[in-house]
Amino acid sequence: GTDEVVFGQVGGSILLLCRNVSKEATEVVWFQGDPHSFPPLFSSRVSFPPDVRFSLVDNSSLSITELRVQDEGNYTCREVLNKTDHEHRVQLLVASNVLILDQSPESLWLLNQHVCGSVCGRSSWERARTVPCSQLVTHPGNVSHHVLSLLLDPPQATPKCWAETSSSGLMLQLFCSWPGGYPHPTLHWREEGQDLENSSWVISSTSSSDTHVETLNSSHLSHRKVFKCVGSHVVKQEQPACTVEIKLPSLESEPPQTCFVGDSVTLTCRVTESTPAARLSWLRDITQPEVEIQPGGRFLIAQEGNVSRLTIRNCSQGTDGGCYVCKAQNPVGLRELFVCLTVKHPVNIVGVVGAVVVLSLLAVLTVTGVVLYYNPLLCLRAYSAVPRNADSGDVLVLVDSEDDEEGKGSKEAL
Repeated sequence: GTDEVVFGQVGGSILLLCRNVSKEATEVVWFQGDPHSFPPLFSSRVSFPPDVRFSLVDNSSLSITELRVQDEGNYTCREVLNKTDHEHRVQLLVASNVLILDQSPESLWLLNQHVCGSVCGRSSWERARTVPCSQLVTHPGNVSHHVLSLLLDPPQATPKCWAETSSSGLMLQLFCSWPGGYPHPTLHWREEGQDLENSSWVISSTSSSDTHVETLNSSHLSHRKVFKCVGSHVVKQEQPACTVEIKLPSLESEPPQTCFVGDSVTLTCRVTESTPAARLSWLRDITQPEVEIQPGGRFLIAQEGNVSRLTIRNCSQGTDGGCYVCKAQNPVGLRELFVCLTVKHPVNIVGVVGAVVVLSLLAVLTVTGVVLYYNPLLCLRAYSAVPRNADSGDVLVLVDSEDDEEGKGSKEAL
């Protein structure tokens, strides 16, 4: 069985990837044809007669330049291990002339007139298939060796890249997708100018139609490391690419919160940056065993996008006060942020107001009593200074007893 089909054109170049090579492999050997019937074509350890058109890339992938029709066929790469030998089979198709048809009426007419077999006579346009030259004559004197592409539309947009966390939460998965073309494009990831696929820290490499996925060991990841996916297609000269920059999580929270005994409070934690997306969790604090708070009972945890909220119901001063830890983790690393909570007993407002009023009255009465005790006439003088009513003809004059004569004059006047 063939694991992969690769398309090339006479005079062009092609790279045959030896996928899923183990980092423990001692040797990689390439065969053209059945590996059990033909001698090796190229080896990473043994020197064969030189052919400038063949070379090894990253000590595993086979590069062929100046493609010829006779290069077409089945290729097998075998990694030599101590106990098992893993093989990857690639079928290479080489075209001497490539005819690309679109959906124009002229192309449809040409397709119906000259293509025989299962394609002929169909009213609906199909994505292309490989048609032998005997079934297609484009113009007199121009017969294709293989028509590799009777394409509805080759990939027009650039590849799309993104990163995700594996189901275990410990590894990074790089996704590269470039749909919309036939045959399917060749996609491979690079890091710092080298093919990533054959690095020792790549856990696995899988491809399904137009998407290629690399699973990486997190021990080699670092903040702001950039990975690049390069796509190639038989009908495109350029090699479009896309990149992914992985990042550590970055956190922020609201100011410290206060909760009264018996009430509820919500603590908020927000992820401002993370590639791939981070997993958020809450811990009591780092001084106690790092056991995640599970939702249930008095605790409610809700996450919307990059925001996580921890709600504590029926606050208790003895158990709920202190600092909580918001933990954000992705395969690149983890960040922790302290969110502190103060729990207080509720204050009796009515009692406080009553106490203030009573104390104020006591203070006024005390001051008044002291004044009357030491100078009782002071209040009377103050009263005499107050204007009397105009209708009243009585005038009260207060005289100090020390001046008798003035007192007599006042009596006469009265």
